[in-house]
Amino acid sequence: MKKNPSEHPFKSVLSLEPLLNFWRKNVVPTCSHMAAMFEVFESHLNEIPYLKGDIQDISVLKKHQDLLIPLMSVVFPAASWNHEVAGALVPYTSEAFYISPKFQELLIDEKGGLKGRSDGSHTPGTDFTLKAYYLILDRIYGIRQRLDAAVIHIVPDPDTGLNRYFRATPDLQFTDVRSLGEPPRLTQKERSAIVENITDLDTLAGLIRPEKFEFSGFTVVRAVDVTESEVLSALEKDLIDQQSIFSADGFRRLQERLRTLFRRPELIAGMGAVKGDHVLVLTDGCETEANCIFSNSSHIRLSEIEGSVWLRAVDQGTVLRVPDLKAETDLTPIEKLVLESGARSMLISPLSYQGENIGTFEIMTPHPNDLGPIDTILVEQISPLFSVALKRGLDEMNNAIQSIIKEKCTAVHPSVEWRFQNAAFSHMDRLRVNHPSEMEPIIFKDVIPLFAQSDIRGSSEARNAAIQTDLLEQLGLALEIMKRSEKAKPWPLLSEFRYRIEHRMEGIRNGLSSDDENSISWFLQDEVEATFEDLSDLGAEIREAIEEYRQTVDPVLGVVYRKRREFEESVSMLNKAMSEFLDEKDSEAQAIFPHYFEKRQTDGIDYVMYVGSSMMENSTLPAFHVKNLGLWQFLVACGLAGRTEQMKSRLKVPLDTCHLILVNNSPLSIRFRFDEKRFDVDGAYDVRHEIIKSRIDKAVVKGSKERLTQPGKIAVVYSHTAEGREAQRHISFLQAKGHLLYDLERLDLDELPGVRGLKALRVSVNLKLQRRK
Repeated sequence: MKKNPSEHPFKSVLSLEPLLNFWRKNVVPTCSHMAAMFEVFESHLNEIPYLKGDIQDISVLKKHQDLLIPLMSVVFPAASWNHEVAGALVPYTSEAFYISPKFQELLIDEKGGLKGRSDGSHTPGTDFTLKAYYLILDRIYGIRQRLDAAVIHIVPDPDTGLNRYFRATPDLQFTDVRSLGEPPRLTQKERSAIVENITDLDTLAGLIRPEKFEFSGFTVVRAVDVTESEVLSALEKDLIDQQSIFSADGFRRLQERLRTLFRRPELIAGMGAVKGDHVLVLTDGCETEANCIFSNSSHIRLSEIEGSVWLRAVDQGTVLRVPDLKAETDLTPIEKLVLESGARSMLISPLSYQGENIGTFEIMTPHPNDLGPIDTILVEQISPLFSVALKRGLDEMNNAIQSIIKEKCTAVHPSVEWRFQNAAFSHMDRLRVNHPSEMEPIIFKDVIPLFAQSDIRGSSEARNAAIQTDLLEQLGLALEIMKRSEKAKPWPLLSEFRYRIEHRMEGIRNGLSSDDENSISWFLQDEVEATFEDLSDLGAEIREAIEEYRQTVDPVLGVVYRKRREFEESVSMLNKAMSEFLDEKDSEAQAIFPHYFEKRQTDGIDYVMYVGSSMMENSTLPAFHVKNLGLWQFLVACGLAGRTEQMKSRLKVPLDTCHLILVNNSPLSIRFRFDEKRFDVDGAYDVRHEIIKSRIDKAVVKGSKERLTQPGKIAVVYSHTAEGREAQRHISFLQAKGHLLYDLERLDLDELPGVRGLKALRVSVNLKLQRRK
């Protein structure tokens, strides 16, 4: 039998027995007339032994079309035979023995095989072989796989030479799988390995021996022309990628898709992007391989196309149809150039984004009156895709222009933007006179750092508890299904499943390991849930338990995600509330005195502020403002503790926050790291401050295992006595104002790696007062 283009290791034979059985079971009992017909067919078949059982030479069927055609009428209705792309093939081969005229015309080559290619992730041979294994798994071993998955087949159009796309869907009801001898048994481990590696041919071949199986009967294939939908889908994917428009190769590929969509091999596509008083023209004539609309286009002035067909399309706001450019009057010079290039019939669509005209998209052919109303509808359909792609290209170009100024200094804080602008200007000025240039170092000396953090206490434990609860709930639902099923049918495998589920539940109750979440989810989804289809036949109680399981499982994630979602939502809500509060307070502080501010969110929030005269463009920094921001830190910490207290009633998972302020009145230098686009300390001595910042949240009280940071309290860490005295003055003031309680602790801290001699103060926030705010 012919197997190209899909060679596989299985034996396939043609047989009409599945079709005859279909007549006997489904046709004969329902219609006496058809029964009488079949009796005649069967008597003739009994006289032709080589048509019974396996048919070794399919050419003999040509002699018996008088039998084959009426027998096949239950598969292929005569009313649609001349219009449908359908046929019957020897199982898992390309050898067709009964095909419609359209199938013959479009999909069969001169040698009688399938022409064209499949548009899939596997090669045709791999795809056919996988599906052959899937049929064996389904029919012999009960491992369900999709057997009717359609394949997109691409063939050249005999008239235009352009690709046409057909969705070919197999019908395997007339395909049988025969086991040559007793089929090899599969252990549970082997079945699990197959499910886990279902697309790996080596795994399947190692567990299922091809020589033990044979396919017989025939496969029905029906194909539908889906060229338009496939090309539209491909266009959408292409236009997500900037290479599709803003490189020469990409634009040519895009044009080929448009030729296929409009079924015109000579179609030419073009785009024009409006940028100020210029139009950037994109066609497949661009020779550069650059990926930028500015560098990969020809540029003309907007005034050169005044009164042209392109601006007429923009003015009318809809697709403009130009039946014949040659018949237009008073052609502009640009229109004459387009005409000289061979364009006659045109469709021009204005492109806009959020109400703003950004350019045009056009298709052209060399034949007058070639593009009609149906083509206009297609252009209207795809124009929004080109609008979004063009807008993205314009944004990229604008970013490229801006990068000349901020090439290495993006995302800078407004308070220090002046310094980057000065450096960029100097850089551009040196380049202007052809001097070698790199961006000069940006360093701010003698700045005071102010750092604080508000961490969510016990977030890791709460996260693990949520995972445990969700897993136990899902396992419990699965256990109930197995218990009910075991009552209905005391099968040993159900008892084994119940044992495995109970064993995993006991393990989770004893503690959660790093791999439990993934391994249990895999066990439930790939093993337990695979039994539901069979178990649902055991009775209403089991179906009810299965439905409860499915209703409880998240439809997207495929697991019970109730407590984890509640935890994540609670952390997110608390983080958002604290972040918004911090932004609000920093805006107030910026209004008093500008400073550099940077925050970061994890399970909680931390921030750093830098203040100093060197960061001011035209002013100096009075010591008063440094002290003022120091007190501001305490007020913000009280406010963050209060915001946590206010949020508790709205959180599904109770969370607490611990607050820490690091006092460092010693000036340091910070340098902008161009590679990381962020500020960092500059100099070996100043690195100590960064080390303390990164490790202080793990600090414990000296001589104990007690964490320094505690819920509802503010911990203040300092190195020098003067820093401690200043912090105590702020605390005394806030105690008098009722913000803090009178429980101040003076603490020494255990040494941290690379850090020693740290001291701390700790005091409770008056949460009753904060709650009322």
